[in-house]
Amino acid sequence: MAAELRVSRSEQSVGGRSLATAKWCAGKGWPVHPLAAGRKTPAGNCDTCRAAGHTYEGCSCLEDGRWCHGFRAATLDPARIERWWGTGPGPGLGVGVACGLSGLVVIDIDAHAQPLPDRSRLLPGIPIAEGVDLTGLADGFHTLGVLAALRGVRSPAEDTSTLRVRTPSGGLHVWYRSLPGHRWQSSTGSSSGRALAWQVDIRAHGGYIVAPGTRTTDGAYTPVGAARDPGLLPDWLAAELERTGHLAPARRTPVHRVVPPPRARQAVAAAGGGRTAASKALDKVLSEVAACAALPEGAAFSEKLNRAAYTAGGLVAAGHLSWADAERTLTELAAGVRPGQERRCEAIIRSGLHAGERRPLALGGRS
Repeated sequence: MAAELRVSRSEQSVGGRSLATAKWCAGKGWPVHPLAAGRKTPAGNCDTCRAAGHTYEGCSCLEDGRWCHGFRAATLDPARIERWWGTGPGPGLGVGVACGLSGLVVIDIDAHAQPLPDRSRLLPGIPIAEGVDLTGLADGFHTLGVLAALRGVRSPAEDTSTLRVRTPSGGLHVWYRSLPGHRWQSSTGSSSGRALAWQVDIRAHGGYIVAPGTRTTDGAYTPVGAARDPGLLPDWLAAELERTGHLAPARRTPVHRVVPPPRARQAVAAAGGGRTAASKALDKVLSEVAACAALPEGAAFSEKLNRAAYTAGGLVAAGHLSWADAERTLTELAAGVRPGQERRCEAIIRSGLHAGERRPLALGGRS
């Protein structure tokens, strides 16, 4: 792959490449799961999970660290990643990224040789008159290009600001980050239901994408251009996805206020005395992080954890809280809310603390 995913001499084997790819993705905060050797489909379930009527709900395999049930088994846990790809059958496995858990929306542009469907299914919701000549319209690059032209913007296939990955079949994966709180749903471009454009699939919640650098028997998934990070989903494209029914309805799951650990309140009280404005400020941001436990995804957890760390850093700088107490409290809370994401949370906490420490938090606001 590119320079950002360097593979050492000892990792030149298939297994070494897969392990390096999985670690690289996890380092970006994208939970990963194994793909079957040489294929782009998830690694097979165990015998129990293959039984008729068995579902992932309540399955002990996920708790036990097995890869059954595809993207639902995705993880950021370094030990599990090492076990899956570094030993046993792992060397032959590919790498998949769970899009929903990663906050990703990937535009999967196909270039398959297929007959054109009915005009109504080329760009769902956008009428194409019978008099319009469709000569030359052959694949997803064309339909997405037409949609972009209608909106007066550049096609995602030409978006050099974001990660793009060429597929073995000649298609293209265009990776974007979703705004916090937006829960986009997956779809296939050939679907008679929810679809953005013919031969254009959407990989989001309820789906996965093959990681860049993965190799199958058909070839490699190779990055295009210089960008190696997903850019933010463009506003116009978000509007099109909402128009075509890709935005999931707001969850109505009741979110009960989860009281944060008392350690932070005790630490603040010991440093400055009781229910001060500083302790109230800390309680507020810690409670926001804790409330994310009620939603496994789509709760803007990273943003809220960063805000809590930033606030705690300001309290440290102002003498209301020690660095050790702040880091320990945030780490314990994050581990309970998002288990298995320790490395990602640690990076967010330290970054937020350092940023907040540069601006002491006075009782009346930032100094």
